[in-house]
Amino acid sequence: MSFEAETILGRPDDDISAKLHKLLKDDEDGVSAAQLMSDAVGLTYDDLLLLPGHIDFPSSDVSLKTKLSRNISLDSPFVSSPMDTVTESELAIAMALHGGIGFIHANQDIEHQAKDVRRVKKFKNGFIMDPIVMQPDDPVEKIFQLKEKRGFTGVPITDTGSVGGKLLGMVTGRDIDFITDMSTPLREVMTADCVVGQESWSLKQADDLLRQSKKGKLPIVDEEGHLTSLISRTDLRKAGHFPLASVDAKKSLRVGAALTTHPADLQRMEALAKAGADVVVIDSAQGDSKFQVELLHRIKREFPGVDVVAGNVVTKRQTANLILAGADALRVGMGSGSICTTQEVLACGRAAAKGVYQVGSLANEFDLPIMADGGIKSPGYIVKALSLGASSVMMGSMLAGTIEAPGQFFYRDGVRMKKYRGMGSTDALKMRSSTARYLSTNQPVMVAQGVSGAVADKGSAHDFLPYLRQAVKQAFQDVGVQSVTTLHETMRSGKLRFEKRSNSAVSEGKVHSIKYAEGN
Repeated sequence: MSFEAETILGRPDDDISAKLHKLLKDDEDGVSAAQLMSDAVGLTYDDLLLLPGHIDFPSSDVSLKTKLSRNISLDSPFVSSPMDTVTESELAIAMALHGGIGFIHANQDIEHQAKDVRRVKKFKNGFIMDPIVMQPDDPVEKIFQLKEKRGFTGVPITDTGSVGGKLLGMVTGRDIDFITDMSTPLREVMTADCVVGQESWSLKQADDLLRQSKKGKLPIVDEEGHLTSLISRTDLRKAGHFPLASVDAKKSLRVGAALTTHPADLQRMEALAKAGADVVVIDSAQGDSKFQVELLHRIKREFPGVDVVAGNVVTKRQTANLILAGADALRVGMGSGSICTTQEVLACGRAAAKGVYQVGSLANEFDLPIMADGGIKSPGYIVKALSLGASSVMMGSMLAGTIEAPGQFFYRDGVRMKKYRGMGSTDALKMRSSTARYLSTNQPVMVAQGVSGAVADKGSAHDFLPYLRQAVKQAFQDVGVQSVTTLHETMRSGKLRFEKRSNSAVSEGKVHSIKYAEGN
């Protein structure tokens, strides 16, 4: 009998109640996850639907707290993919602020990736960690160019012209109002005796000084007077409160990073650990290889404080090998991403839903969290992945169109878009890390396993992620569960009910029978 019936039916000795009990027991709606996945047919998320449960709580009571890995918990099950058109520091910061986590891609040199990790770890809400900085010998003309291009003029001046240099002064609009010679060096117009805040200060302390001094911007320096960040009065008004933020024991934002099984990436691992990465993902299209097992052993031995997500896997046999190797979590998916062609080109992989269920059923026996990767198109797909055993969901195309994702927007047929490419695409394979991901670094001929394309503008991740979170919470309410843990328990006990969908049912569940849907 389903948990819906257990919840709503009255005393067994009541005639009506007893009859209902018998009828529901003999002819229950839907099937369990085990029954749904019992045959040798690949099932995608489109092929199934969850049946509704009994609601006796508001959606605000739903908790999405979950496990990312053996030692890391998240307040939201959202993970951004380590793709070069998806996750760099800006999106990783947004993911962590909203309770998830971002994995910085490895399709860049080690120094730049480690710098992205450091940028996330050093982030303080309201602090600008990478402000525009100039040198004292730069001409005033550069300030005017900045004003025309970016709309502001307040710039810190350091001896190196970058963050980390010795702070020498500030240049604001007042300093250049009456300057006519555009070649005048900034050292002649800057305010050298400027008000500064200390690196150890909280945002409130810095905000208080900014208000007292009636300045527009406040440079933040370390004990030696080196510029570390900047606070802007305008940005402070925008700074929000993020109670769900994913933080470590030192209250720094959590961040992940990717590396490949290429031997040279041991240096990358060392740099990432030094930069403060909380977790790494071994980025491989087919994770069951001796290269990954050897790398996993070495990372766990030499960097015990960093959790490792191993993968990708889609079968129990693959899963077993990585569990034995010491994985802290498993990334599940092969060939199901929107820009992935592995299943078509190499005839290898597995339908997303079936892969998540099979891997999850084994990983659960060892309390090992799994991450669904690929095939996620909407909040509903997130819920389906979680309902089949995933503890978190990795997204690529869902986030590639956000403002915080790398790349520039462009217009196509009147639609604002951003480039999005698979890490197995011809473009991406020009980088060594992508060829290593597909275990083909020494091959004379590259076989693409992905394509390049574009996705529509999603706006800011700071607006999109709260929408995803609320949609998932409402879905949990409809199903009648209040947490990810309860969802998993009811799935494994058979109380959570599913239904397999025909092609017609899939069509019926989408917008249909109208020519135009406003707002869609």
